[in-house]
Amino acid sequence: MATRVVMEALSPTMEEGRLVKWLKQEGDAVDAGDVLAEVETDKAVMELPARGDGVLRKVLVPAGSTVPVGQLVAVIAAAAEDISALLREPGTGKGEGAALPPPPKTAVPAPRSQQPSAAVALPPAAAGRVRASPLARRIAREHGVDLTVVRGSGPGGRIIKRDLERAPAGPAAPAVAVPSAGYEDVPLTQIRKTIARRLAESLGPVPHFFLTVEIDMERAWDAREALNALGEEPQITFNDIIVKVVAQALQQHRECNAWWQGDFIRYFRDVHIGMAVAVDQGLITPVIRHANHKSLRQIALETRDLSQRARQRRLTPGEYTGGTFSVSNLGMLGIQQFTAVINPPEAGIVAVGAITPQPVADHGTVTIRRRMRLTMSCDHRVIDGATGAKFLQTVQRMLENPLAMAW
Repeated sequence: MATRVVMEALSPTMEEGRLVKWLKQEGDAVDAGDVLAEVETDKAVMELPARGDGVLRKVLVPAGSTVPVGQLVAVIAAAAEDISALLREPGTGKGEGAALPPPPKTAVPAPRSQQPSAAVALPPAAAGRVRASPLARRIAREHGVDLTVVRGSGPGGRIIKRDLERAPAGPAAPAVAVPSAGYEDVPLTQIRKTIARRLAESLGPVPHFFLTVEIDMERAWDAREALNALGEEPQITFNDIIVKVVAQALQQHRECNAWWQGDFIRYFRDVHIGMAVAVDQGLITPVIRHANHKSLRQIALETRDLSQRARQRRLTPGEYTGGTFSVSNLGMLGIQQFTAVINPPEAGIVAVGAITPQPVADHGTVTIRRRMRLTMSCDHRVIDGATGAKFLQTVQRMLENPLAMAW
């Protein structure tokens, strides 16, 4: 019996996926559990598995296309099995009278420098009305191009602007010189779409307020130097120390370790820290689970692993969901202070700035001390000003007196 291969929801927030590449080709034998294709979700590149045995009889969606969850993308069946009825299903675009879905969103066209620049002899269009975009028709009128001799490369053979750049403009005339725009339009990746949606969900509905504290990092600096001098791997970073301190402080201030749930607030006993990691297409937040129970060295090891796999787009959904509080650090890029956007339903996030030498008044004299600014973004529906301030006081006390934290 034939098996329908559909775009599966490979992450909890996935609404559509981009088929990066097919790992099986039409005619290949397939066993249940084999990986058919790689799919880019809103967070990672994941594997689309086969749900049945047989032969990959038909691939309905080419690599590079973006389709919604649930759409049929391929068919697995026995070599001699009749799959014509399955291909006529609404949404496949196959068979007479089938309901055609919106055309898949394909990858960005190649730059003009990689496309043919000379006019080519193209066969006449099929009898009937020529299909062309309004922009293509206008350009054709302005340059005297006969659209019946232009082959369209758009959806369904539609003629688009790119096709006119290599079309003949009248008998024996050179190719049309269509002015090139002074910009490039790049379709959104799945991760960038999710970032845009999540920002709108956060900055609009969530009433943010911000608290900033400046922390003396001299003792934390010395403690890190002493730990790393032991030669153990991995080397401890300030980000590891901050994650550890934030986790311990949240254990003392459960009212900040919470989710807004509409008609109730969920307070967590354990602390799961979301750690913002920059990737090529945007930002992803892998989660260090039970960070309040882990040693500094364990946090350092997990941070390295999660960060590396986040940049490779190889995280599983369970590794980037379920955070109870987040940390975003731009200090390594020289940013001294910034405000971060809350990741709903979490109620708070801290933005970590650079550690810089600053002049400080100390008992009537001015000395140079290493200082760091930390800004907390709070959801005012969950965290009040005094509540957030007390949490930051605890973070400051631990960082300025490292012996007060459990290493």
